[in-house]
Amino acid sequence: MFMIMLILFLAIGLLAGIIGSLVGLGGGLFFVPALLSFANQYQPGSMTPQIAAATSLLVIAVTALSSTAGYLKQKKVDVQSALLFFIGSAPGSVAGVYLNGMLHAQSFSLLFGLFQLVMFGVLMVKDKLSPRAIDWKVKRQFIEQNGMKHEYGYSPLLVVLIAFFVGVVSSLFGVGGGILMVPTMLVLFRFPPHIATATSMAVIFLSAVVGSVTNGVHGYINWLYAVLLAPGAWVGGKLGVVISARLKGKTIVILLRLMMLGIALEMIGEAIFQ
Repeated sequence: MFMIMLILFLAIGLLAGIIGSLVGLGGGLFFVPALLSFANQYQPGSMTPQIAAATSLLVIAVTALSSTAGYLKQKKVDVQSALLFFIGSAPGSVAGVYLNGMLHAQSFSLLFGLFQLVMFGVLMVKDKLSPRAIDWKVKRQFIEQNGMKHEYGYSPLLVVLIAFFVGVVSSLFGVGGGILMVPTMLVLFRFPPHIATATSMAVIFLSAVVGSVTNGVHGYINWLYAVLLAPGAWVGGKLGVVISARLKGKTIVILLRLMMLGIALEMIGEAIFQ
């Protein structure tokens, strides 16, 4: 039974790492449902929502570190913007840990399912929304290898406020926060897609470390399952960076939407019929 669990978690970590790195989400959309489902089958009653979110967040830190290192080599991480996002997300990550401890299993499943359903809707309409043309206080440029120039910008105060909410969601649900951050960067601040993905992973890594330290102090992390997921997540993070350099990722995003919808409906159904 343990060998089956090991192979299954390695595969989940690999898949989540690839997709999470490719689209800048971190992979928590896969880790949390997998932990709540498969871990409780292996050891009934061993996985609570708090432990699932905390363990997921730790593995996300591994994925994010792996992919961020690769994106830094490709010079796609906007370090200055990432640090600004982190200023807001760090306290949000700590607040999310305390909010997580107040949720019961049924409430967690329902909120997690509804959260994913909303984010599924965001991803569905994201490509149809026109980027906002705003004269931001901070303006930045990125020039691709083919010479194409991208201009984007933001308000530092607005970034910090948004990042705080991202940090709360990150620790509360163990999803990393990229599912909110990437659409915000693309639609509101007009980040180039590859810069948004890479910068999001850098912020996710920093926020996940803060959240994981807080979770560790409270004893929420299941270290066995984190170790089982981590190798696949690390390799998946590296592969996601390689694929990102060669692929637009539209097919992956479509698959992600379908998976998010399926998991959302499953978690909502589980909460309703518990």
